[in-house]
Amino acid sequence: MVNSQASGVPPASRSCAGCGGKIADRFLLFSMERYWHTRCLKCSCCQAQLGDIGTTCYSKGGMILCRSDYIRLFGHSGACSACGQSIPASEMVMRAQGNVYHLKCFSCATCRNRLMPGDRFHYINGTIFCEHDRPGAALLNSHLPPLQSNSVLTDQKVC
Repeated sequence: MVNSQASGVPPASRSCAGCGGKIADRFLLFSMERYWHTRCLKCSCCQAQLGDIGTTCYSKGGMILCRSDYIRLFGHSGACSACGQSIPASEMVMRAQGNVYHLKCFSCATCRNRLMPGDRFHYINGTIFCEHDRPGAALLNSHLPPLQSNSVLTDQKVC
């Protein structure tokens, strides 16, 4: 994303990709090979004006995103933490400990059953286990450290 003065931009190129209107402002933004009013280049999720919060923006699945929302939605890599494949922007996802998963990939490492909203699970060293298959479930020794327990709340759609 480049913030520039409009004086160096040819008049034919000064229409805003956001609103379609003519850019007569003193400053404009150039991002994704198009020009924008500073007020029109916004994050598709949080609606923050991207020129005000930084010098970068992200684009995926037709959405324009600020850094925070891109990482929140797609993780640091934009890929599923289980299979490593890309997650389309329109796809519903599951999250655990800051990681993002395809719905089909959010499953118990032991029995491979997919975890559904409301299911309890354990996240141990980056691995997901259902309530029944968590390691050490049969051991009742009180000297073992407690396992992290979570509950799947809902499938989450981007934005």
